[in-house]
Amino acid sequence: MHISPALARIAPSQTTAMTDRATQLREEGRDVISLSVGEPDFATPPHVIAATKAALDAGQTKYTPVGGTSRLKRAAALHFARDLGIEAPASQVTVSAGGKQAIFHAMMATLSPGDEVIVPAPWWVSYPEIIHFAGGKVVPLHTHAKDNYRFTAADLEAQIGPNTLWLMLNSPGNPTGACYPAEMLLSIGEMLRHHPRVMVLSDDIYAPINYTDAPHATLGRLCPDLADRILTVSGVSKSHAMTGFRIGVATGPEWLIQAMERLQSHSSGNPCSISQAAAVAAFEGPQDFLADWCERFRARRDLVVAAINAIPGLSTPTPDGAFYCMVDAAPLMERFGDDSALALHLLEHGVAIVPASAFCGHDGFRISFAADQATLEEACHRIARAVA
Repeated sequence: MHISPALARIAPSQTTAMTDRATQLREEGRDVISLSVGEPDFATPPHVIAATKAALDAGQTKYTPVGGTSRLKRAAALHFARDLGIEAPASQVTVSAGGKQAIFHAMMATLSPGDEVIVPAPWWVSYPEIIHFAGGKVVPLHTHAKDNYRFTAADLEAQIGPNTLWLMLNSPGNPTGACYPAEMLLSIGEMLRHHPRVMVLSDDIYAPINYTDAPHATLGRLCPDLADRILTVSGVSKSHAMTGFRIGVATGPEWLIQAMERLQSHSSGNPCSISQAAAVAAFEGPQDFLADWCERFRARRDLVVAAINAIPGLSTPTPDGAFYCMVDAAPLMERFGDDSALALHLLEHGVAIVPASAFCGHDGFRISFAADQATLEEACHRIARAVA
């Protein structure tokens, strides 16, 4: 057996592993609640389902252009302008099989051995693995609960070195729910003007899920003079409950978009034609349901935050966006040893979560509250019993 050195540089996703283990236990007859995966429990909107069926009936089952149909590129450009405030022609938009693929292709198309990528931690589990596979070096930028898991321009500048090529910026963030307000992004943009080599991958996939009551802020809108080195990634998975459709969209400098599409032409080819038609409907169709979904997520967040903070030994800040809570379990570590052992203990008591160490955190775990309130209430009761 011969494994590629590039593959040997990466580890399996712990979020997927925990979800798979929970599924296996349920298939064995165990009663397990899975709060380990970031997947809205809402049904995909009816107008999107109707567009999917119409595309099938119309025979839209053939190859499309590698980087997406022109119709979807225009719809994505509408989304970037309307929802994120980023004006981009269709020539600077690309479509991929999920936002993860867009990030993967951006790193593969730009990183050389020795290039460094600054990644705020706790981070989404796939960021470092994608960077490692592409031959880059991960430079952690540690954030803390007392700062709402946000870094400042000064924090970032202290990590920039001669080999820094990218900054990963995820707001609202996974796994912490951290949101960067406009004033913080403006200060980060001002600092980056003094470091013209550094590019920014702005992962805005959770943009509609924002509890701050302030408009979503993104670097591409606030600092248009930096547009030639910002790649903004978005999609329909989280916002429109379309995780299985596997559609991501990205906008950035034309040279980078072309490079990503050249790579995609030899990796997956075009994204699913039917999913592309569905994504057009998602971007062009009614958006009013998003506010209702966000309020329902807010109620779930408040339920989980209150329940966790009432359990001795556990605490969590109130996230500003997305649908995750990062729970601090440090007082329990003397008893359990580490957060992986705690995660297994909770799994034995019927709740699947992901240990903080999977995200370059420590002594805690992430809860996804993308589940109905009754499920979340029962899960929190189980967690309380498990640690009692």
